[in-house]
Amino acid sequence: MKKKILIIEDNDNNRYLATFLLEKHGYGIIPAVDGPSGIELATRVHPDLILLDIQLPQMDGYEVARELRQHQLLRDIPIVAVTSYAMMGDKEKALAAGCNGYIEKPINPETFVAEIEHFFL
Repeated sequence: MKKKILIIEDNDNNRYLATFLLEKHGYGIIPAVDGPSGIELATRVHPDLILLDIQLPQMDGYEVARELRQHQLLRDIPIVAVTSYAMMGDKEKALAAGCNGYIEKPINPETFVAEIEHFFL
């Protein structure tokens, strides 16, 4: 069965690139453009993985991660922050909010899928 990945990303170009790379490797993609719609989709479709931008409208990614971790059925779904926030402490902040991993933008098309597949092992 094809693994489902929820991508919560407001930037069309970033969402397109991640979707293109992952679909090319057989993943099913569920797109969301902001935190509230991402949370609603996660509760409805129970993805195998969530890719989460940190700089989002309405709710930032930290808030989204904390909210997702409060849902009983979503607690064990890996959340990977995919963000341009790359200053000292940003990775730790994402992990403290409930993310399981952290990938810096711009993503590297040559390594992105392998970085994501690490969370399915």
